[in-house]
Amino acid sequence: MDRQELADFLRSRRERITPADVGLPAGPRRRTPGLRREEVAQLAYISTEYYTRLEQARAPRPSGEVLVQIARALRLSDAERDHLHHLAGTPPGLPPGPSREVRQSIVDLLHRLPQAAAIVTSATCEVIAWNDLAAALMEDFSALSRRDRNLIRRAFLGPHPEGRRLYGVSDGEEFAHSSVQQLRAASARYPDDPEVRGLIGELLSGSEEFARLWAAHDVTARPTLCKSFDHPVVGFVTVNCDVLDIADRDQRVVIYTATPGTPSEEALRLLSVVGTQRLDVPG
Repeated sequence: MDRQELADFLRSRRERITPADVGLPAGPRRRTPGLRREEVAQLAYISTEYYTRLEQARAPRPSGEVLVQIARALRLSDAERDHLHHLAGTPPGLPPGPSREVRQSIVDLLHRLPQAAAIVTSATCEVIAWNDLAAALMEDFSALSRRDRNLIRRAFLGPHPEGRRLYGVSDGEEFAHSSVQQLRAASARYPDDPEVRGLIGELLSGSEEFARLWAAHDVTARPTLCKSFDHPVVGFVTVNCDVLDIADRDQRVVIYTATPGTPSEEALRLLSVVGTQRLDVPG
């Protein structure tokens, strides 16, 4: 354990976070450039005295559980979390939960695909990044809470406006089945993550279909190469579906493109112009 390096690293990470980043009021007379030590301790569910001793290079080696809590409180990236564990002399294990941090280069890639609808999903099928065309084709994800951006929850628990399951996709049943398999695999990788456990419990209690599929214990999903969206404005849009794995983040980039020269290509072009406006609703 390199106490001084650990102390310096913790201090540098603490000073870069503002109270607003973690939902705390700034308050008057704040001289600390970032969070106060007691605020980090509160967020990490440890004593202020112990955290202070860590930053003063006087504390004994923290447990793996404490390191996980500190990493969450300081909003460390996966690489920073691993570095924290190494400094503390505790080899990093599996990430505590599915990563929701999308690399900026991936976000930039989405917006460099103006003729393709593209999203990034987490290991639990939460939409964590998207481009404008994806919002126009599927839904304005920026207007939704984190909870409502989870495609597995939406597939099984709704809402299903006008009876359209998951944006009226032609492979709605297949997606529901494969998403269960994906969630089961994720639950094995993140067995202690409360959000994963909570999502599974909610789906088990709220959907008989999910409970039946979950009981099958399947973990192998077949890829979908083509699907159609039943869009309320432009009608059916048939797209090719390509999935790129981001292995180090346990995330996937899903790219929807239309075959050149088809009516679906024209529909996507129209959606790229009108965006999330509803042309079928009177102004």
